[in-house]
Amino acid sequence: MQKKTKTKIRPLQKQRKPGLEAQLSPAPKSAPLSRQRKLSGKTALITGGDSGIGKATALLFAKEGVNLVIAYLSEVSDAKQTKKEVEKLGGKCVLIKGDLGKENHCKKVIAKTIAEFGKLDILVNNAGNHWEADHIEDISTEQLMNTFHSNFYSVFWLTKYAMKHLKSGSSIINTTSVTAYRGSDHLMDYAATKGAILSFTRSLSANLAEKKIRVNAVAPGPIWTPLIASTFSKKEVAEFGSDTPMKRAGEPNEVATCFLFLASDESSYMTGQVLHPNGGEIVNG
Repeated sequence: MQKKTKTKIRPLQKQRKPGLEAQLSPAPKSAPLSRQRKLSGKTALITGGDSGIGKATALLFAKEGVNLVIAYLSEVSDAKQTKKEVEKLGGKCVLIKGDLGKENHCKKVIAKTIAEFGKLDILVNNAGNHWEADHIEDISTEQLMNTFHSNFYSVFWLTKYAMKHLKSGSSIINTTSVTAYRGSDHLMDYAATKGAILSFTRSLSANLAEKKIRVNAVAPGPIWTPLIASTFSKKEVAEFGSDTPMKRAGEPNEVATCFLFLASDESSYMTGQVLHPNGGEIVNG
């Protein structure tokens, strides 16, 4: 294993224990980083921002002064409602409809973001889909490819085409899942994509650290969104989230705060990390 090299980044100094802050050079920064409008003047692209976690994140970002681009698949009424709510909070919002599972569309989304706002500071790769399957034999190659195109390839392509626009201080936040850590016996292909997103997040964070572009992720547990009601049986929907330590599913606005933290300067010393709003499940990740 190659030994990591260390570089002198501050003056040589030594104190007697426990040490005095006043004698440190340079002085530690202790003033709170928090401010009222944490994202003022920034531009954010949120995929899957028409509903669920993406919508809650868009609304919270809007409250913090960001210009928004929301990329969504086909839910026009939800997207328009989200835009209306964003604008009510004083934010600017552009909607882009289309399939992010297609590389060319990802390229167009980035291009339109730049055309509208002239820059991109925050990329939230949140869009995703899943289909249940009791056996691996039930997962067709078509479904497998659809799941990877929607959930993982879109993350890769959007990030790739965003890179020339991201600058020092920019933030990339990917939505992985608790299933990336513990798997899922009925969402095997979905869990695999979320595992890929987790590894991609960690790898990209290391790659971009010197450019001072931070890359982190959020790994939600069971969250109450339209995707749940459109995927599972009536019985499963009724019981959804009841098996967590907190005995309930989370709400989208309980997850959005994780994205805000990772997008803001309050998380300036975090990259390659994952936050876990999952109702108390310990995943050691």
